[in-house]
Amino acid sequence: MAVKIRLARRGRKKRAMYDVVIADARAPRDGRYIEKIGRYNPNTDPATIELNEEKAFDWVMKGAQPTDTVRAMLSYRGIMLKKHLQIGVNKGAITQEEADKKFDAWLQEKEGKVTAKRDKLAQDAAASAKARKEAETKVKEARAEAIAKKNVVEEEPAAEAEATEEATDAPEAEAESTEEAADKE
Repeated sequence: MAVKIRLARRGRKKRAMYDVVIADARAPRDGRYIEKIGRYNPNTDPATIELNEEKAFDWVMKGAQPTDTVRAMLSYRGIMLKKHLQIGVNKGAITQEEADKKFDAWLQEKEGKVTAKRDKLAQDAAASAKARKEAETKVKEARAEAIAKKNVVEEEPAAEAEATEEATDAPEAEAESTEEAADKE
C-alpha cells in the first residue's frame, strides 16, 4: 500500500484551508485518510502551518511520500533535514549528538529569519499607515485652504458691494441734509 502525506481541502469557496493528512494514494483527495497530522492556511501572510512534527517525522521515516506542496512545508519546518540527518546517524556517518547540534543550529537560524520577516511586515504596515495618514492630512489641509480662499473671495465682493452702497447712499444723505438745512432757513 502506497502511503502519501498530502493536503485535504476544506473551507469555503476562495477561502480554502487544508488539513495535512496521511492517506492511501488511491483514496480521493478529500476522502478517507489514515491520520490527520496538521493544518495549513495559505490565506494568512506568512502562511500558517500547524504541524505535529513528531508524527510527520515518524511517517516520513516509515516511507510515506509527501506531495510537492507538503514536501515544501516539511522542508520549511525542518522535517526533511531531520530525516536526512537521521539517515546519516543510521548509516554511522555522524553521531546523534552531532545531528542534534546541526538541527538545533538550523532551527535557530530559521526562527531568526521568520521573526525578521514578521517584523519587516509589521514595519511596512506601520509605514504605509503613516504615509496614508500624511497624505490624508495634506488633502484635508488643501481642502481647508480652498474653503478659506472661497470664503475670502465671497467676503471681498460683499465688502465692495457694501462700500459702493455706502458711497451711493452718501450723496443722497448729503442732498437730504442740504434740503433739510434749506428748509430750516
